[in-house]
Amino acid sequence: MSPAPFTLKEKLLDPGSAVLLYGTTPPRSGTADDAMAVVAAKLAARVRDLTIDGVVVYDIQDESGRTQLERPFEFTGTTDPREYSRLLTMHTGKPTITYKCVGDMDEAAWLDWLTETAREYGAGCVSIVGRPTSGVRYPLALSTAIRLASMHPAGFTIGGVVIAERHTKERSESARLLAKAIAGCRYFISQTVYYADATERLLGDYVADCQRAGVQPRRIVLTFAPAGRAKTITFLKWLGVHIPLETETAILTAGDPIARSIEICRDNLRRILDHDYVRQIPLGFNVESVSINRDEIDASVDLFRALDGVMTESLGRT
Repeated sequence: MSPAPFTLKEKLLDPGSAVLLYGTTPPRSGTADDAMAVVAAKLAARVRDLTIDGVVVYDIQDESGRTQLERPFEFTGTTDPREYSRLLTMHTGKPTITYKCVGDMDEAAWLDWLTETAREYGAGCVSIVGRPTSGVRYPLALSTAIRLASMHPAGFTIGGVVIAERHTKERSESARLLAKAIAGCRYFISQTVYYADATERLLGDYVADCQRAGVQPRRIVLTFAPAGRAKTITFLKWLGVHIPLETETAILTAGDPIARSIEICRDNLRRILDHDYVRQIPLGFNVESVSINRDEIDASVDLFRALDGVMTESLGRT
């Protein structure tokens, strides 16, 4: 008899396993239940033949206060990520990771949300996101939110966000990962990667910092997204993703810009995995589409397969 397959929680916590995810956003706020079911069914059909371990469902926030740049796409609210996560599990048969921005919640409201999430939605993996606007005092510190969630009797597996671009001499993202792990984060999912150098530098420093602290590195899942249009690239940059000018030019001047973006993501993952730190850090990848255009959405499937091939070549697939 073959052994039972890993659950998503087990894979996230197993340093010997790669974790492959597919990220999506919930439908717009006000979407009728039947229409939301149609959207979920379409996503299930899209990922049916992919070797995904789970689906990431984002909690979309209006981040206009984070930057002075004009938002390329108008912000629209979405349905509750927990509701869409539950629906996607029904349609795909795959577990989900539900994102949550703690926003203006205080401790009591946060504990109520956690209890409701476990009781009403059965969510097991929750990624906690900080606020989009810095320099503002909020009623609940992110570290406290992580700690409370990790200690909740529902037994959540708590994750956090990692952003390689903010790992600088002045501000260590590696130190932030260590602090979040102490608070209770068991894994991290990155911002979209289009600049391999920053990720390579962060992962190398993270391993060194973990060794000095005498702790095991947490899993890091690297996110990639196809981008074949100037507006899509502009939106990624608005979100804080660093896309070098030569990379942007290479994509937009290519005969097939979307295919070129997939090649660049594939090559970036190959570069990132070509280091000794892969033997210390449990890794994985997550493919998302930030576009509303059908060809870029469809390209996420091609990107997933390309990255799956790189992961298998470099680390094996377990």
